[in-house]
Amino acid sequence: MEIVCVALQLYVFVIFGRVILSWFPMTEGGALQGIDTFLRMLTEPVLGPLRRAIPALRMGGMAIDLSPMIVIFVIYIVLVPFVCSR
Repeated sequence: MEIVCVALQLYVFVIFGRVILSWFPMTEGGALQGIDTFLRMLTEPVLGPLRRAIPALRMGGMAIDLSPMIVIFVIYIVLVPFVCSR
């Protein structure tokens, strides 16, 4: 079970990495684009369906994607206590 706990924590870091990289402009063929592509490949199977089910929160001229926050909430509040408890 310890492997599952570590995997869940690593996945949260991957989600944080994707969120932070979304704040920076990506240039075609740039160094950050490769990292961004890799992080999207890891997170999109979970975040994509959730993003389609729950629309972004509109605040004036911008929108906040709630899917990363929801996934992190589910991991730390729902999964970790049941999977990682000893």
